[in-house]
Amino acid sequence: MHAPHESSGPLLLLLLVLAGLQSAAESRGAPPCRPGFSEGLYTVMIPDITEKGQPLFNVRFVSCGRGGLVQFECSNPSDFRIEADGVVYAAKALQPSTLPASPLLIKATDPNTQQQWVTQVRLAPPIQVREVAVPPVISQDLKEIVFPSRNTDSELKRMKRDWVIPPINVPENSRGPFPQELVRIRSDHDKNRSLRYSVTGPGADQPPNGIFTIDPISGELSVNKPLDREHIPSFHLRAHAVDLNGNQVENPIDININVIDMNDNRPEFGHQIWNGTVPEGSKPGTFVMTVTAVDKDDPKTANGMLRYKILSQSPESPNPNMFTINNKTGGIITVAAGLDREKVSQYTLIIQATDTEGNPMYGLSNTATAVIRVTDVNDNAPEFTAEAFFGRVHENQVNVIVANLSVTDKDQPNTPAWNAVYKIISGDPFGKFSVPTDPTTNEGLVTVVKPLDFELNKTHLLKIEARNEVPLARGISSPRQSTATISIQVLDVNESPYFEPNPKVIRLEEGVMPETDLVPFPAKDPDQFMHQSISYSKLSDPANWLRIDPRTGRISTIAVLDRESPHVKNSYYNATFVALDNGKPAASGTGTLQIYLLDINDNAPKVFPHEIEICEKPEPNAINITALDGDLIPNAGPFAFELAHKPLDVRRNWTITRISGDYAQLSLRIGFLESGIYEIPIIITDSGNLPMSNTSYLRIKVCQCDINGDCTDQQHIRAAGLGTGAIISILLCIILLLILVLMFVVWMKRRDKERQAKQLLIDPEDDVRDNILKYDEEGGGEEDQDYDLSQLQQPDTLEPDAIKPVGIRRLDERPLHPEPQYPMRSAAPHPGDIGDFINEGLKAADNDPTAPPYDSLLVFDYEGSGSTAGSLSSLNSSSSGGDQDYDYLNDWGPRFRKLADMYGGSDD
Repeated sequence: MHAPHESSGPLLLLLLVLAGLQSAAESRGAPPCRPGFSEGLYTVMIPDITEKGQPLFNVRFVSCGRGGLVQFECSNPSDFRIEADGVVYAAKALQPSTLPASPLLIKATDPNTQQQWVTQVRLAPPIQVREVAVPPVISQDLKEIVFPSRNTDSELKRMKRDWVIPPINVPENSRGPFPQELVRIRSDHDKNRSLRYSVTGPGADQPPNGIFTIDPISGELSVNKPLDREHIPSFHLRAHAVDLNGNQVENPIDININVIDMNDNRPEFGHQIWNGTVPEGSKPGTFVMTVTAVDKDDPKTANGMLRYKILSQSPESPNPNMFTINNKTGGIITVAAGLDREKVSQYTLIIQATDTEGNPMYGLSNTATAVIRVTDVNDNAPEFTAEAFFGRVHENQVNVIVANLSVTDKDQPNTPAWNAVYKIISGDPFGKFSVPTDPTTNEGLVTVVKPLDFELNKTHLLKIEARNEVPLARGISSPRQSTATISIQVLDVNESPYFEPNPKVIRLEEGVMPETDLVPFPAKDPDQFMHQSISYSKLSDPANWLRIDPRTGRISTIAVLDRESPHVKNSYYNATFVALDNGKPAASGTGTLQIYLLDINDNAPKVFPHEIEICEKPEPNAINITALDGDLIPNAGPFAFELAHKPLDVRRNWTITRISGDYAQLSLRIGFLESGIYEIPIIITDSGNLPMSNTSYLRIKVCQCDINGDCTDQQHIRAAGLGTGAIISILLCIILLLILVLMFVVWMKRRDKERQAKQLLIDPEDDVRDNILKYDEEGGGEEDQDYDLSQLQQPDTLEPDAIKPVGIRRLDERPLHPEPQYPMRSAAPHPGDIGDFINEGLKAADNDPTAPPYDSLLVFDYEGSGSTAGSLSSLNSSSSGGDQDYDYLNDWGPRFRKLADMYGGSDD
């Protein structure tokens, strides 16, 4: 038994199929059998889509028990082929439109007797078949499906090599009555014994149960309810035949039941509103969008084959048929020219989808809306609202808007096809104007970006072109209104006077005397059409050296120009002057005069460094020095260095050697120098055309040094390695010690005051003030520093010459022996006498022109006891004061001349 062939479409030949499955062995009492085709004319519906090798239909030949098989032939073998079992297949892909108009002839030939039988098959598309009345599946004569006969050994014996059980086609949504018989299942063994029939499978004894039932005795297979192809498109059942004992008498046979599709579903669009776009100006045939719908019916039948059409277009401008739709795919394209967004920006189409391939009578339909928006392209150039524009601006103003240029553009606002870009195409060779775009109004803002000069050009005429951000569409040219002219009037204003050149540089030698005429520095007035006068004044003159004539602007000096002044930077002196016109309002300008001062030799050199520190035994004993000179080369170095001739001990103890033009070396002639402060006079001469010399003092501090050559005069507190607590403890001890010392000093001062107060109460007869107990001499100027003050010391305490080097003089020298102690007298003079003595001495010192200044170095030496000069108490004696000759005091130096004047000479 061959496997059943599934039909690819609703083959409306159910009666023919059932008749072909009738067993050759008819029941007794049937009319005599005649060989031939069961029908003289078959009507077959060909599906809309037919693939190669797809079974289409089959024809039944009644052999009436004749031996052998007949041979089938087809009149159109290029499109159809027929097998030995009578099933006709498609020899290639077929379409209803290519079906032959004449019926297809099927011929059967008996190879033994050469007898022939012919039948006709009319092929029709699905639509035409719908118009043909479909015969019911069940007729009064219910067709039978007979189990194939078996031989004695219970093995299945094929009665026919081409045995086929075609599927049973049941229309969906049948109205009944139910149960509705479909076919009768019968076995040949029911003639001898009673049998029981049953079916199994989904729809019978498996879910969904109870759809199909079979009469166990008669074998009638029935359907009990309407079927839904969209739910279950087919059923596969198995028929069984058993005896009363339950023994299987036949092998099960397969029964396929196909649910024939009925047009019970409307097309459904995926969206109710479809949105699409198309650029304006698109040519016919431009694709726009695709709308699609689905139908739950069988897509292989006409029930599920959809066709689309446009029902309406709104608006109908400029053509009521601007678009068309592909009736099979739903693709929408343009079919007419004239899409213009500026006229119609949007179209609304009502789209209809109809099944049964668009049959308006039997098909079901549905509608959807397609909204097509016409997108903008730059097919409109911006146009100026006027041919000429006007504006005016004051000269020298920048970044000001002088005019607004308005344009119109029919394209969609705020898009690149609408946004305007302005360009100056003539009238602005120096780039003094720009035309940016106002993003809100799309206007061109004519702006001055560089100062305008009324005296050069009173009017500017510009030609401006307006374009869009994107180029115009192909074939669109710019109109004449895309360009415009603008006339800009420049207004005159009072401009500031200006100096030229600015700054003005002149070269002068320093030392220019006052009231020297230097240079005219006039300013210019740019206002050629205004007759104005200019006055001048000084704005900045740091050293107050210059003066400017308020009417002519001529500059002269009022002081000596000095290049070494702190107001001169890199030999340049800058002064700023103001020029003011008499306009309304007045305008002013400034100018700078730069004076480059040429150097002259007007500064003497000085030794550098001014102060130095060495050890008592210097190693090496040389000191390198140089000179500082405020002048420039060649009025500065090279320098000449020389030791001064006085005091004499300088050249005896020191020597100076020139190392280079700027450096010299000062060396010590002796190997030891006692600690103290020494001043060495050095004469330095520069190299100017008229050389300048200066005696400069080098201050040398001689100190005791350690083995490393460092001075040990100052004690340094070093806390290295000590912790924080140790350092704090040391500091607290130092503070406590200082407090104790301070308390001791206060106590000593208080004790001295008490002792002095007691001395003032002593009898005047016991006053010791008539004896000079101690001589202290206050040093004068440099004229008396060459004296050896050691001669004033006590002769028996003088140091030998071998101990102190000859010519070495300490400025702060003190006697090495202890001062003698003198007995105090019992009486003191009246306090008033002491005050008068002090006041008279103060007046004499103030009126003495030879007295040393207060800031000079004072040297105090004590005369000592046992002086060979005797007692000086006679200075206060009235008996011997007039007879004493004090003229010898004039030989003792300036410090004793005052005593000689006081006590020598006349009685006055």
